Amino acid sequence: MLDDDHASKRRHSTRCRSCATSPLEIVLNLGSTPLANRLLSSDQLNRPEPKFPLVLAFCSGCSLVQITETVPPEVLFRDYVYFSSFSDTMLDHARDTARRMIASASLGPNSLVVEIASNDGYLLQYYQEAGVPVLGIEPAANVAKVAREKRNIPTLCEFFGPDLAGKLANSGRKADVIHANNVMAHVPDLQGFLGGLGMLLKDGGVAIVEAPYVKEMIERVEFDTIYHEHLSYFSLTAIDYLCKHHGLFINNVELLPIHGGSLRIFIRHQAGGFSPTRAACRLLAQEKDWGVNGASFYHDFGPKVQRLKEQLVTLLAGLKLRGARIAAYGASAKGSTLMNYFGIGRPLLDFVVDRSTAKQGLYTPGSHLPICAPQTLLDAMPDYCLLLTWNFAGEILEQQAEYTRRGGRFIIPIPEMKVL
Repeated sequence: MLDDDHASKRRHSTRCRSCATSPLEIVLNLGSTPLANRLLSSDQLNRPEPKFPLVLAFCSGCSLVQITETVPPEVLFRDYVYFSSFSDTMLDHARDTARRMIASASLGPNSLVVEIASNDGYLLQYYQEAGVPVLGIEPAANVAKVAREKRNIPTLCEFFGPDLAGKLANSGRKADVIHANNVMAHVPDLQGFLGGLGMLLKDGGVAIVEAPYVKEMIERVEFDTIYHEHLSYFSLTAIDYLCKHHGLFINNVELLPIHGGSLRIFIRHQAGGFSPTRAACRLLAQEKDWGVNGASFYHDFGPKVQRLKEQLVTLLAGLKLRGARIAAYGASAKGSTLMNYFGIGRPLLDFVVDRSTAKQGLYTPGSHLPICAPQTLLDAMPDYCLLLTWNFAGEILEQQAEYTRRGGRFIIPIPEMKVL
């Protein structure tokens, strides 16, 4: 649980965490919610559960979308329940990425690949299998331990920033490739993070940043991407602003379907002899045309979220009135945001199932639903299952084919509510 000392260290700000512009323009207020990944044990259910404001805002100075509350990283990440390797989709994505980079960057035994927020070694294992030296940086002690002991991945249990980057660079451990997958959104000090990338990256090296794309989040009403761990929500324009302050530039960009729509950004030193690709230049120009760097682009987001809330709650309540039994799949951070903001828990839902053994036996934040193994779907056979981890719908529907064969039906809430 979050103690009073940590709670007192949380920080509210109306000043942009990237460029310090103030005030920010409010886009969506999700009220006060519990921490999305702070799952509860049975003996914690009757204790007070800390909640924090969850407010999304836009900066007119640099186009960064962000939340206004900062919970200390030590609270959020030192003991973590998310393990990337439980998702086949994530493993396939990691394997393909590693193979591609080994070939394109001609990596070998004299190279170094570093991943920031390396989790349980899900990505670095594929470089190491190919004989490429690796180094993981992972602040969650329990997750870093799995990476070291299960996969033999050298892993530093630290938060990444300019101090750590400087120590590694000064010890001769500069990187040919740096991966930062779904971590920049978690960083309170964005300027320090980019500065650290620049220090750690070799001349001619490349940093590959993946982050959910704010344009997709807004247009597809993916509001459940918003939780306290995700401090920032990026456009290419916002990342371009950050890079320019640290002698870096966006060399290339790709749009990925993973996590409901993500950016993969290739960042290099400005003096490295590379230039921006057509794709990078085109997307920056398109964002200006689309209005992503202006406040009006975000004005309809709140009303769209409210309409989705009304539709989903009405559907679930109607099913319960007709005697249906409903469970949920995915004790995820996304699911926590959706359930807490929409007020979905008991009596609408009976339980949640999740593939991660680290979550089974615990309870969801706020809604306090028991988290069970996926086999429980077949044992209990609820009539419907609300798919909270909709971003992995293809993988999960395939895994749960027997449930649907027996007559169970999935409700997918986002990006467009449908019953399968």
